[in-house]
Amino acid sequence: MWNNISGSIPKEIGSITSLRLLLLNGNHLSGSLPAELGNLRNLDRMQIDENSISGVLPKSFANLELMKHFHMNNNSISGQIPPELSRLPYLQHFLLDNNNLSGYLPPEFSQMPNLLILQLDNNNFSGSSIPASYGNMTKLLKLSLRNCSLQGSIPDMSGMHKLNFLDLSHNLLSGSIPSFKVSTNITTIDFSDNILTGSIPAIFSGLLLQKLSLENNRLSGSVPSSIWDNIGFSANGSLLLNFQNNLLTNVSGALNLPFNVTLMLQGNPLCTDNSHLNMARLCGSQFKHQECGSSESLDDCKSQSCPTTQVFDHTPASPVACFCGAPIRVGYRLKSPGFSNFRPYMYSFKMYMANDLSLYHYQLYIDSCSWEVGPRLRMYLKLFPNNFPKFNASEIQRIRNMFSEWRIHNRDIFGPYELLNFTYGIDELESPSGLRKGTVIGIVLGAFFATVVFSSVVSLVIVKRHIRYQHRTSRRHSLSKMAVKVDGIECFTFGEMALATDNFSSSHQVGQGGYGKVYKGILADGTVVAIKRAMEGSLQGSKEFFTEIELLSRLHHRNLVSLLGFCDEEDEQMLVYEFMPNGTLRDNLSGKCKEPLNFPTRLRIALESARGILYLHTEADPPIIHRDIKASNILLDSKFIAKVADFGLSRLAPASDTEGTVQGHISTVVKGTPGYLDPEYFLTHKVTDKSDVYSLGVVFLELVTGMRPIVHGKNIVRVVTLAYQSGTTFSIIDNSMGSYPSVCVKKFLLLALRCCEDKMDLRPSMSEVVRELENVWCMTLESTPKESDRILTDYGSSLSLEGETPLLPSTSGTSGSEVHTGVTFSLSPR
Repeated sequence: MWNNISGSIPKEIGSITSLRLLLLNGNHLSGSLPAELGNLRNLDRMQIDENSISGVLPKSFANLELMKHFHMNNNSISGQIPPELSRLPYLQHFLLDNNNLSGYLPPEFSQMPNLLILQLDNNNFSGSSIPASYGNMTKLLKLSLRNCSLQGSIPDMSGMHKLNFLDLSHNLLSGSIPSFKVSTNITTIDFSDNILTGSIPAIFSGLLLQKLSLENNRLSGSVPSSIWDNIGFSANGSLLLNFQNNLLTNVSGALNLPFNVTLMLQGNPLCTDNSHLNMARLCGSQFKHQECGSSESLDDCKSQSCPTTQVFDHTPASPVACFCGAPIRVGYRLKSPGFSNFRPYMYSFKMYMANDLSLYHYQLYIDSCSWEVGPRLRMYLKLFPNNFPKFNASEIQRIRNMFSEWRIHNRDIFGPYELLNFTYGIDELESPSGLRKGTVIGIVLGAFFATVVFSSVVSLVIVKRHIRYQHRTSRRHSLSKMAVKVDGIECFTFGEMALATDNFSSSHQVGQGGYGKVYKGILADGTVVAIKRAMEGSLQGSKEFFTEIELLSRLHHRNLVSLLGFCDEEDEQMLVYEFMPNGTLRDNLSGKCKEPLNFPTRLRIALESARGILYLHTEADPPIIHRDIKASNILLDSKFIAKVADFGLSRLAPASDTEGTVQGHISTVVKGTPGYLDPEYFLTHKVTDKSDVYSLGVVFLELVTGMRPIVHGKNIVRVVTLAYQSGTTFSIIDNSMGSYPSVCVKKFLLLALRCCEDKMDLRPSMSEVVRELENVWCMTLESTPKESDRILTDYGSSLSLEGETPLLPSTSGTSGSEVHTGVTFSLSPR
């Protein structure tokens, strides 16, 4: 890979049947593809793109049954695509663009069960049409057939439910654009430079498009304003509509374009008709393609310099302002991205890359990026050490191996990638693929090389297993000595966990989060439990793991999920919790459960959640700030009692005062979930108990409205605030909760908005939140006596007035407001 190797591919490679990666892209290889490569039945990835390979695709490649990635783009391969390749059951990426292929598009490709990307641009399928069966490729994310000399009509593509990129431009397609149901994931549609006729259908409205190109066709009639009237911008930010050089005569509806929509109409009759006003700006070539730029600004650090500019640089987003470090520089290319505008995806790209590389997000900086023909996206990344001047050698090697061994997982929208270069300091390190020239020469030697490598690997595995066994034995002994300190927490074996979950069967999986997968398990005594199994990146050292267990074992509250046990062996770490049969609050609000929650139940869940969090802030020793409160971290037991989960991944807090307010803050890397994240914490990296108050306030808004924190780019806090300010509060109330006392709902909503103030000083403390919720609860019981009778059966004894007086409906005839102002509550944590 990128080694300047010339000559032909030796057929002897086909005898190394254990080979999993064949990476020869970016060289000067010529000649044909040896049919013997079809013997590599264990091959996962074949990349021979960007060479000068000629000849046809061997039919023997249909034997590569385990192959997922087939990249042969940018060569001179000719002839027909063998239909036999459709028998590859695991193939995900099929890239054959920029070759000399001819014949027809195999309709059999529609039967490939896992195909995600089909990219065949710039070939010559003269006279061929797009098979109608392609419209039923339900898993396909990208179909790119640009400049393939295709004829006929555009087929109905309603079955492509997940499609996010469709390019059929520069062909000879004719007829009208069919009125099919477009995938809601679509970002890019390009039908330009064909001979399409008829009108522009209304199928493009209500989507998350970035680009719709219909230029250089024969489309007539009106431009439907519904395209931009109903457009969504939840993740995509802007929309380019290129309708130039058609026969369009009018625009239906108003021409009030949103600021982030660009409409290009040059070369249409409506641009020459003086009766159309305000057309000048739409009838010129005003659009300029923008480069995606960098991910953060370094303007604040311009006045400060690093010691050696060739090696050191400022870490843009480091918690330490203008910190100087020596970054790893990486040339990186997305070979088939599923979007036309990268900027809206830049943050999620950084987060997923940092996660896969086991780095913090502020350690990864996108220095620059630019679009290349393809379209492909080239970028230059800088990976900074974590608040140290430089990486150590082992860390450099680890990161390099992550890239070169393809251990960075593919994400659907970003598509396949390739590593262009990897440098540290001013000296370039080894070639990015890890396939040195000597290795390639060794491959040619065939069986001898394979035998030597195989023997070495076997020896290495034996040594590693011995070391791992010793490590495991030592760790188990260490844990057994520490376990005596933990009261009431059971130490399970890996075998017990496997037995409880039917060997971690997918049928037992009930969830997945940042820590790992969650399984429903049944222990030997019949106890139903939830088992959280740490994924590889979440594993801790034994000492850290046991410290967390010891901390969790001390937390006992009715509204916290209880830890029952743990497992730490076989290189596995698991936490065993009580099982919550009624799932998450989010599931119950989203309609996944049979019965919708009524208002008293929602208010009770809010109060119980607040009580659990108040316990963490004020009663836990040491106090704990949760940092990731959200509806999916509030679980419901068999009686719909709310219990807060995932507080074990939290940070210790400063000690609290007598009023239940945590004094001071912790400076930390920002963690949390978008939509729930305290804006002041996000800006300052200083987390306090008021950060939890904000997140819980968002949960309260979800309880009242049923909405998610972010929907179609709109933040729930902003939506509810605007509704309250405009006097339309009750238009956003969730109707599924049935009848409710309006005064109670309004007080609950106002409390939620107070919790969600941008400035943390304006938010109530968690103890104030609990007191206000208890008052609203009392008012609710006064307003709905029948409901209160049912609820108090399970719950009345857990709420108490000062002096342990049971909370019962008042018989004095007092109004809700009188109850609200005249009662003081005390807390009974358990």
